[in-house]
Amino acid sequence: MKINCCWLYAISKYGYPPSLRDTYKVIQEMAGLGFNYIELEGIGERNLKELFQNRQKIKKLTQDIGIKIVNFCPVLSDLVNMEDRKRRKALQLFSTALELASFFECKTIQLDSYTPPLKFKGASPYQDNVDFGQQFEVIVDPDFNWKNQWEVLVDTMSICAEQSKKAGLKLCLEPRVGEMVSNSDSVMRLIDAVGDENFGVILDTGHLHAQKEILALSVEKLNGSIFYVHVSDNDGCRNEHLSLGKGTIDWEGLFLALQKHKFNGYIGIDLGRITDLDAAMINSKQFLEKLAAKMGL
Repeated sequence: MKINCCWLYAISKYGYPPSLRDTYKVIQEMAGLGFNYIELEGIGERNLKELFQNRQKIKKLTQDIGIKIVNFCPVLSDLVNMEDRKRRKALQLFSTALELASFFECKTIQLDSYTPPLKFKGASPYQDNVDFGQQFEVIVDPDFNWKNQWEVLVDTMSICAEQSKKAGLKLCLEPRVGEMVSNSDSVMRLIDAVGDENFGVILDTGHLHAQKEILALSVEKLNGSIFYVHVSDNDGCRNEHLSLGKGTIDWEGLFLALQKHKFNGYIGIDLGRITDLDAAMINSKQFLEKLAAKMGL
């Protein structure tokens, strides 16, 4: 079992996105928690370009402290924008993200499906921070057409999957509560529509469990397309990202299913927006290590 620290840890401690100074700091803190592998995110154009401009310093830091960035996630919501001009610019930024992920020698590059273009009355998902358990009120624009939006989503993911393949990276999408692709069946449909074996999924236990999914069944449905796993716990009602064992997830059932299909990718501990975060990360890492020993993983 290869365990890594997800970037939600950094966001929870230092904001959305963390400053460059805090990025250096949190990478060292991740290493201090005992992680050899970590994620990195570029949240929006400004943060992505800042990371790119400072990529040499970031890589030197990771090499000096003995950790490796295994997954890079550019957060570029305009990748699915219905306006061609905005979408083309986002695709150019994705090329920058690919260059950065390749420079760090990542295994995967990650995208989300992002929030649908609805009018939200009050809070909207993942705009200024990563919050969980929110309730949303929406108004659908009379001109909104889901079929057209779906075609844009499929086209973008097809382009990004092909570009990722050329860069030697696997492209994975994370289904998340409140976004256009939020569960196993919708991501299966998207994978089928894209039709590229280089395009797969991040199985995120926190989001899927909150969608009332049976996680072992999710593994069966997505067999062969799971490139990466995010682990956090919750009560199955709110998409909180709690310490492992603090919710109602059937962890043995999940890992038996992953073991059955010989999953050998990274398991990212994806905790955030909780108190005593450092202790929770350490406890979750130990939880996984004990589970791995018990199950012979």
